[in-house]
Amino acid sequence: MSKSAPASGRKVAIVGGGWAGLAAAIYATQAGHSAIVLEASRTLGGRARALKHTQPNGTELTLDNGQHILIGAYSDTLGLLRTVGVNPVDAFLRLPLKLRFPDGTGLQCPPWPAPFDALAGIVTARGWSFSDKTQLLLASVRWQRQGFQCAEHLSVAELCAGLTPRVMAELIEPLCASALNTAAQQASAQVFLRVLKDSLFGGPGSSNFLIPRVDLGQLFPEPAAAWLANHGAPVHTGCRVQTLAKVETASGNGWELCWQQHGNNFGQTFDDVILACPSWEAARIARTAAKPVVPQDLTPGCPAAAAWLGAAEGLAFEAITTVYASSATRLREPILALRNTAEAPAQFVFDRRFFGDATTGAEADVLAFVVSVSQGEREQIEQQVLAQGRAQLGLHDLKAIQTVVEKRATFACTPGLRRPATRIAPGLLACGEYVAGPYPGTLEGAVRSARAAVQQLGSVAPHTTTIKET
Repeated sequence: MSKSAPASGRKVAIVGGGWAGLAAAIYATQAGHSAIVLEASRTLGGRARALKHTQPNGTELTLDNGQHILIGAYSDTLGLLRTVGVNPVDAFLRLPLKLRFPDGTGLQCPPWPAPFDALAGIVTARGWSFSDKTQLLLASVRWQRQGFQCAEHLSVAELCAGLTPRVMAELIEPLCASALNTAAQQASAQVFLRVLKDSLFGGPGSSNFLIPRVDLGQLFPEPAAAWLANHGAPVHTGCRVQTLAKVETASGNGWELCWQQHGNNFGQTFDDVILACPSWEAARIARTAAKPVVPQDLTPGCPAAAAWLGAAEGLAFEAITTVYASSATRLREPILALRNTAEAPAQFVFDRRFFGDATTGAEADVLAFVVSVSQGEREQIEQQVLAQGRAQLGLHDLKAIQTVVEKRATFACTPGLRRPATRIAPGLLACGEYVAGPYPGTLEGAVRSARAAVQQLGSVAPHTTTIKET
């Protein structure tokens, strides 16, 4: 998409200031549209945002609402960061793919071109038997020959049924949990294969782990908001959209949004609206347009809109819990895999001391334990993770700082799942990691969906709009 497209005159409202919404606003601005972002909360970033925490001694820490990790294959996300002035070289700690456990066993890929890095990692995996390595190599070759395609109904567990228990426990299940946030028995094999194709068998550095050196607010939402402000695209927080209605204008059709901010009600007409909020919120807003001026565009009886609403409201979700804890002992590596059971639920631990210094956002003595596909109550998970850290890492001084539970962190990426389309009705679009696409619930999926939504914006002549307070 051109960075210097001529002004189209189209007014586009983006509802939601998470990564998808901010990305959509940037892409729309680059395409020459006039964009505005309306975010319901006071903080930008959605489910990947900075989080302030005050310790008992009064010290304030900037954490995140969850420990996030990107991979080198996230080309659209990395390109978007560069657009808003963030240099990925400085913003991330880049590491070769490594799934090493505290006892030193597991897989580590050398910094070689793909797919030789993955093949070398398999061959040299510590603690794996000849059978472990052979079965995984044969499966990898088979998946490549099949073009990383499989039957839609297959789960990851079914896809990998021929692999040994060690490979399943030390590679497949941790990768599946972290990438799809869905247990291998319920996760889509097709989506899992796409992630493998783009990471382990992608271009140079595609399989690398990218761990943010700064908090998530500094990583993208804050630079994105600054970029948009500099390009005349306002970003408003504390704006909860109340209703959406199709309206007729002198030059065509548009959408009227009504929202509330600081106790005041506002309304404005736009040529296009992109719902970049979570699926349940997008469905709520879309349902307020039950009686549009052009009834065939969006009514409960409209097949396309009804199908979209059914898909959006039919999604199931998985939780992710991040337990931030302190220990004076530094881990020997920035990230370690953990032995995962029902009683020891964390799959990974990150030592934030490796990510930078006080000027770049890393916090002293802070460890982040990540529990994907999280189940149970917050207090129970926290105590289980602390016990797991003490037992598996020998950190007897481990103490909880803050535990963050995102109950609807991602959609459950199950076999054959029919995700909502980008287009809801003419001039009404949706974007977000849940929207139909090849990726699971990831930042890359959110960014790609934003690009797809902007590419579908209409091209009819714009109309004049005014803002009103009611």
